[in-house]
Amino acid sequence: MNRIQTLVTMILFISTFLVFFYSTLHLEVAHGHRAAGVRGTALRNGTLRVLVGDVKTQAPKQESLSTAPPLNASTSNGLRQMIPQNTAYWNRLLHSALNGSRPEVRWSRCREMSRELLETNIHDFSSYPALFQTFLEGMNCRAPPVLIGQPKKCLSGTAGGEQTFLLFAIKSSPENFARRQAVRETWGREGVYPNGLRVRTVFLIGSSLPDEPDLGLLLSAEAQLFSDLLQWDFYETFLNLTLKMSTFLEWARESCPRVSFVFSGDDDVFVNTPLVLSYLQAVDPSRASRLYVGQVINSANPLRDSKSKYYVPLSFYQGAYPGYAGGGGFIFSGALLQPLHSLSLVMPFFPIDDVYMGMSFKALGVSPEAHAGFQTFDVKSQDRENLCIHKALMLVHQRMPSEIKKLWRGIQSPLLTC
Repeated sequence: MNRIQTLVTMILFISTFLVFFYSTLHLEVAHGHRAAGVRGTALRNGTLRVLVGDVKTQAPKQESLSTAPPLNASTSNGLRQMIPQNTAYWNRLLHSALNGSRPEVRWSRCREMSRELLETNIHDFSSYPALFQTFLEGMNCRAPPVLIGQPKKCLSGTAGGEQTFLLFAIKSSPENFARRQAVRETWGREGVYPNGLRVRTVFLIGSSLPDEPDLGLLLSAEAQLFSDLLQWDFYETFLNLTLKMSTFLEWARESCPRVSFVFSGDDDVFVNTPLVLSYLQAVDPSRASRLYVGQVINSANPLRDSKSKYYVPLSFYQGAYPGYAGGGGFIFSGALLQPLHSLSLVMPFFPIDDVYMGMSFKALGVSPEAHAGFQTFDVKSQDRENLCIHKALMLVHQRMPSEIKKLWRGIQSPLLTC
């Protein structure tokens, strides 16, 4: 039966896509020329990408430079004391930024860092994994071109719009349609919840790798249907998640500046939205503007195993990590969007996004708050089917779409007694 339902869903989606596609045949869709790790900006047949509703596809503003000031003592003392000043490459870059130096962030030139420069500054650069070398070549890349945008996401039909209480910012990949749909149908459903709390959702995605199918047209159709996709012109890879977070911060400060709280997480988590809203409503006003809460990882150190996706070479970074909330899902105050974005324009990117966010909050003097309701490393195996356990938690990590729907139905059931 599940296979039949899945087949019917796919047929309906493909049919909708075909209607959308044939109704817009007169619109040319440009495919950017891809370069290693990030994509270029070539236009197809000399045409620009088009605007369809809130699916904003545009020529990039390549030559714009950020106007963020250098980090100053008031926002950097904690990080300066936490991160040792030594010979490791990232440590040197950070302390250079703390002292007023800043990288070139013009998108069209951000990959001009030569191999000779990297080999001069990192003695064992040639031993780094290929993906890590690619990350280093693009460390200065900021503000990539927008492929799909939602500039009106936080506006409503009423004059002046309504303030968004909670914004779900969900990291996804182009091919993860089933995961996104499960979120839309359950915990990420947009709308006005009890007490007039408005919840909105966006999915953050990059672009498919060169050897993968190009899903650009399907994503355009999906964005037209749901108005919740944000896509940028860089490759969807693990080491580009920090870039993804930086681009989201830029979008949010422009398109959703009045949001009260932001949830950042993955598309395979289960969130107990009513419990999250109840918790956020009860946050003391003195904490509401500086909240950073999740499952906190303290006393963590870089992994030196080159086979791990979390591998960080010793010559790249030395020292412990500051305490940080696990990237599977955490919440922070909307009031921190602007300072976090300003930091991301100056502070060198780190290849692990949740560690980078922990460093950023540290620079702002905001400490991560541990909450037992966030289980980014999952619950005990014997509790995975226990609805009462999940009803008392705000987040658990790594659930399949079918499991997410089952859990959502279960904790909402009037028959459940806990």
